[in-house]
Amino acid sequence: MKLRLHFVVDPLGWLCVSMIFGIWLYNSVFVPKLVLLPHYNEGHISWALVVCYYLASALCIVALLRASTADPGRLPLDPHIPFSERAEWELCNKCNLMRPKRSHHCSRCGHCVRRMDHHCPWINNCVGEDNHWLFLQLCFYTQVLSLFTLVMDFCQYYYFQPLTTLDQDQFTTQHELALLRVSTLMGLMMFGGMSSLFYTQMAGIISDTTTIEKMTRALNETHVTKRSWQWALSEVFGTRWKVLWLIPLRSRHPLQAGHNFRNQV
Repeated sequence: MKLRLHFVVDPLGWLCVSMIFGIWLYNSVFVPKLVLLPHYNEGHISWALVVCYYLASALCIVALLRASTADPGRLPLDPHIPFSERAEWELCNKCNLMRPKRSHHCSRCGHCVRRMDHHCPWINNCVGEDNHWLFLQLCFYTQVLSLFTLVMDFCQYYYFQPLTTLDQDQFTTQHELALLRVSTLMGLMMFGGMSSLFYTQMAGIISDTTTIEKMTRALNETHVTKRSWQWALSEVFGTRWKVLWLIPLRSRHPLQAGHNFRNQV
C-alpha cells in the first residue's frame, strides 16, 4: 500500500491536533480503566463490548493520523495539462500556477489544492480531493467513540452493578466522579461538534458543493449536479464497495479518469 505523507508546518495546527489527541487519549485510558475493564473482570459485561470500544478508539486515531498526514491533492509545480482539458484550467493569482477549475489556493499551506473543501486546523491539513474521505471517516469514528463514551459514563451510574473489588487507595477510585464528569463533558462536546460537521459535509458531497464554494457563492451552475448519495460517496471514497468506506488503511483510486498528475493517498 502506497501512502503519501504530507505535513503542514503550522504551530497553531499542531496545537489543535494535540488537543484532539489529548481528548482521545483521555477517554481511551480512563473509560476502560474506570468502567469497561473493572466490570468485565467481575463478569458484568461481555468481552465483545470491550473489544468494540478499543476497535472504535483505534479506528478513530488511525483516521486522525491519516487525515492529518495525507496529501489533500496538492498541485505539482509543473503539471501536465492535456490539450483537450486546457479549457478547464485557470491561472492562480496567488502562486501564478495553472490549476483545474474548482481548485483553491490555501494561504495557510501556501499551495493550491484540487477541489479544496476547507483548511481544518483540527487536523492541521487541508481537506481536498484526495483526503476528503479520510476526513469523513474521522468525523464518523469520532461520533461513534464519543457516543460510546457517553453511554458507558451513563451506565456506570445508572445501570451497571456496583463493583465489589475496588481498591479505595487508587487514584482512579478516589477521583472517579471527577474523571467521569470530564469524560462526559468531552464526549458531549465532540459528539455535538462532529455531528454538525458530519451533516454539513454529507450535504455538501451530495449537492456537489464544497465549503469554500458555499461561503464565497462562487459555484457555477454547471457544477451543480443531481446524483444519488451512493454515487456521490463512491466518488469521494474512491470505491463502490461500501465496506471499504469504513477502512482508513487503504489507498484511494478515483472512479473517473482524471488528470494525469493525480496522486494517490
